[in-house]
Amino acid sequence: MEGLLYSLLAGVSTTLGVVVLLILGKPGNKLLASFLGFAGGIMIAVSVFELIPEAIELGSLTSAVIGFILGAGMMFSLDKIVPHSHMSNSDNIVVENPERMQKVKSPMLRTGYLILFGIALHNLPEGLAIGAGLEASPELGLVIAIAIALHNIPEGLAISGPLKAGGVPIAKIFLFTLLAGLMTPVGTAIGLIFFRISPVFVGASLSFAAGAMVYIVNDELIPQANGMHSHLANAGLIFGLMLGLVIF
Repeated sequence: MEGLLYSLLAGVSTTLGVVVLLILGKPGNKLLASFLGFAGGIMIAVSVFELIPEAIELGSLTSAVIGFILGAGMMFSLDKIVPHSHMSNSDNIVVENPERMQKVKSPMLRTGYLILFGIALHNLPEGLAIGAGLEASPELGLVIAIAIALHNIPEGLAISGPLKAGGVPIAKIFLFTLLAGLMTPVGTAIGLIFFRISPVFVGASLSFAAGAMVYIVNDELIPQANGMHSHLANAGLIFGLMLGLVIF
């Protein structure tokens, strides 16, 4: 139950992006760059300083390498198969693989498809990462959940901005982002079931989570942050890495 609670809080943090937009409007690029860079630094630190060493200890170097490649490979496959939005250095939202949305004629349905399938499926491996961390220690699971929550807030902001501008009711925006976020505890629940098979499987799962998180950082957080303000993005990244080094 503790793991599902951490994962639930990380998932529903996506809706905080909607709250931020309603109360404060779109935050400045400098703040977002620092925020995304910091989240990326924490996620890299968790992966390099904790998940991978723990994966090797529980399993082997071979299982850790295979798990890492599979984790990164799954995120790569999701990017190719499912359209996914992220923030650019302007007020626009960049959509990866938009050709996969052309068959849906209604703008509302296109947006709903983007959120419910793109963001939701990207949240599944994040939930797996939390579950894998919890198998190592409750503290590690909590840190991973916090890092993912930090990552999800700007993601919710990126989604809610164009929806609000397009005239979508606030209630529906909350519903869409909440449904997408709830895929995180679903991923954790799946992981907690399968992680109990054997220590080697847990080790491979930890490295799988590391591969998924490193891919997310390199593919989404760092490019987005650098596009907004490269110096503050790097400062946030370094601070997150150093904080992770101290924690772990």
